[in-house]
Amino acid sequence: MTPPPAAAAVPAAPLTVAAVQAQAVPGEVADNAATAARLVRRAAERGARVTVLPELFLPAYHPPTLAADPAGTDVVADPETAVDDPRLDPLRAAARDGGSVVVVGAAVRRPDGRRTISSLVVDRAGDVRVGYDKQQLWGGERELFDPGDRGATLLLDDWRLGLGICYDGCFPEHGRAAAADGAHGYLCPSGYLAGSEHRRDLYYAARALDNTMYVVFANAVGGADPWRFNGGAAVYDPEGRPLARGADTGEEVLVVALDPVALAATRAAHSMLLDRLPDQGLTRSSLPA
Repeated sequence: MTPPPAAAAVPAAPLTVAAVQAQAVPGEVADNAATAARLVRRAAERGARVTVLPELFLPAYHPPTLAADPAGTDVVADPETAVDDPRLDPLRAAARDGGSVVVVGAAVRRPDGRRTISSLVVDRAGDVRVGYDKQQLWGGERELFDPGDRGATLLLDDWRLGLGICYDGCFPEHGRAAAADGAHGYLCPSGYLAGSEHRRDLYYAARALDNTMYVVFANAVGGADPWRFNGGAAVYDPEGRPLARGADTGEEVLVVALDPVALAATRAAHSMLLDRLPDQGLTRSSLPA
């Protein structure tokens, strides 16, 4: 199937989204799923149709625990990428009851032995599948996980939402690939450590402006050094301005309506997606001085 062009037709109606910042307990998948369910219900009460939770939220982003207990921290996907894990039942129920889609970070074990940092998608019927595997692994993640080999776009009503995870969003090409697939928004569960606030706030605003698309950035918060996270969850408009942003500490659920009128106006005024050259910069000259 030929992918839709960049700057595809904008959706007909707004989409209300939630970006979550919250603290997970290392290794406690059942408890973290219950926390996620509580936050999804809180978002749904405010009208959210899709709720995005942080990277690796189900096992918590805590490499020592992820290395020591893969059997306890991982969820197992079948060959069709479905996940049937009773620890996730509260999250399934929250999605069904609220009529909302959930994007939540997990460590996933595949039948072929691969282990990935992934975003699970819980649909409005409560079914769980692996939506996307992180492609750009950061630092020590490479010792524990395998990289994903493809991008993914979530189709929700008539919105197209590209999926990324944390370090993916540091690469302009990743967000651009989503936009080239017609994405109107970019969902990024993340785990930014304390001290990275400047980069945290710059990367995702830039991805929004680069591609004239909304960005929904969820982040972990709290924990103990060296694995202490800095919150700052946000939703950015297609010019990179924060429509909502969380504090650097504490739990927050940010609920924002993505406006197709604003999206269309931004893309009409800033037509980078249409104007970009197919081979920009590949042929270069060297200029001795």
